[in-house]
Amino acid sequence: MTTNPTRPPVVVCGAGPTGLMLAAELRLAGVEVVVLEQRQRPTDERESRAPGVYARTIEIWEQRGILDRFTGSRTGRYSHFALLPVPIDLGRLDSPHAVLLLPQARIERVLADWALELGATVRRGHRVTGLRQDADGVELEVAGPDGPYALRASYAVGCDGGRSTVRALTGVDFPGTDATADVLLADVSGVDRSLPQLQSRPFPFVRGERGWLAASVVTVSAADEDVMRFIVSDFSRPAVRRAGPPEFEEVCEAAAAVAGIDLSKARPQWLSRFGNTTRQAARYRIGRVLLAGDAAHVHPPFGGQGLNLGLQDAVNLGWKLAAEVTGRAPADLLDSYGSERHPVAARVLLNTRAQNVLMTRGADIDALRTVVAEALETTEANDRMAGELSAVDVRYDLGDGHPLVGMRMPHRELTAPDGSRYGSPRLLESGRGVLLDLAGDPELKAVADGWSDRVDTVTASAPATPADGLAAVLLRPDGHVAWVAPRGRPLDRSALEASLGRWFGAAAADAGR
Repeated sequence: MTTNPTRPPVVVCGAGPTGLMLAAELRLAGVEVVVLEQRQRPTDERESRAPGVYARTIEIWEQRGILDRFTGSRTGRYSHFALLPVPIDLGRLDSPHAVLLLPQARIERVLADWALELGATVRRGHRVTGLRQDADGVELEVAGPDGPYALRASYAVGCDGGRSTVRALTGVDFPGTDATADVLLADVSGVDRSLPQLQSRPFPFVRGERGWLAASVVTVSAADEDVMRFIVSDFSRPAVRRAGPPEFEEVCEAAAAVAGIDLSKARPQWLSRFGNTTRQAARYRIGRVLLAGDAAHVHPPFGGQGLNLGLQDAVNLGWKLAAEVTGRAPADLLDSYGSERHPVAARVLLNTRAQNVLMTRGADIDALRTVVAEALETTEANDRMAGELSAVDVRYDLGDGHPLVGMRMPHRELTAPDGSRYGSPRLLESGRGVLLDLAGDPELKAVADGWSDRVDTVTASAPATPADGLAAVLLRPDGHVAWVAPRGRPLDRSALEASLGRWFGAAAADAGR
């Protein structure tokens, strides 16, 4: 086995959305990164495991300045919980966004282009086969197109999916439950949309004693508006493990048995299957190896939360890992990735377990669906579920204090001292921290000068917003609020310095002491 002469600080295993997002985040921070992907080619345009993203992910792309790369995608306002007859209204979120409908293949293509532009290296056809780590780094055994080789790095991140090789090689516990269902998915064209089974609102959904069927329009490209996605769960089908995609005949048989729909004359575009396996890694950091996305957590795709969860893992991890690699990380910063993201994923697993139960059969489940649907008709319950599905309500435990601390800074219009106006996401395009001065206090900049190589101090005003009553806000690179200063009170210099030190390390003047 040859040894690769390069030693990148970070190797990311997996070039799906999570791995590519992480690679770009690392490059924003100036860290060299190599992405290893076992597939020879990117995901085919017609394979769209995830049909879109929610508000929080859209906000992240906006804050990094890449949202306009998804121009032309359809937008939506509603989601669902267990395909109950009450839509979840994401249009009421405290966000200018709700749902962006676009295929996963396009997400991967855009993120790959962005990561490459920033200087990431992506090696396709390179499969990780072994992993060893010591106090100084990680050595990966890789099977590449030209033969096996060893690649050493300071850190490795497994973003290689639910069947993660990296996770398996670390030996970390992956507790949870195996699949009990085999759910078939088919994207097809040539379907008669006037079928009575497709008329239920807000979503075409049929559920009975034999199983359930859900249908939706899938936008693969501008020329394929007639593609419909059918997801069929036939309760008589046993769970399968590591099986390939179903034959179209299987899908037709299941659709006929469950919902009385004849798909035999339709034209299949893409076929897949999934189960309801639900597992989460006990730890996201195992020495110098970290896990993100489906490598860290798997769950049924109900509610469309999985891809969003992985992308948000990457944004939480990227700046912290970069700080660790460059020697600027304060104690425990890298460990905060797991302590912050593990509870978020655990809640998603809880959410999808509940949906899984609500989609099974029986009189008791019928009664439960009725009760939950009635609850979701109330504004309070519907808003709460919208916040949960979209991750807009995610708040990291950063200590007691102002309600905004731990939340992401809401999208607000800011006014610069010269009178120009811009959206608050622009503050974070560079991937650096931001101290937002809302009161024109020169003392703020004086305090933050020691961190000016990592944190930008920006003066602006934000009238008629939740920022009213605040003189300053400290934003982490992922957009979450780390500290606030109430307006009308003397600046607490020690509290600001403590927060800067906690998230960005020692001030430049103190480095090395």
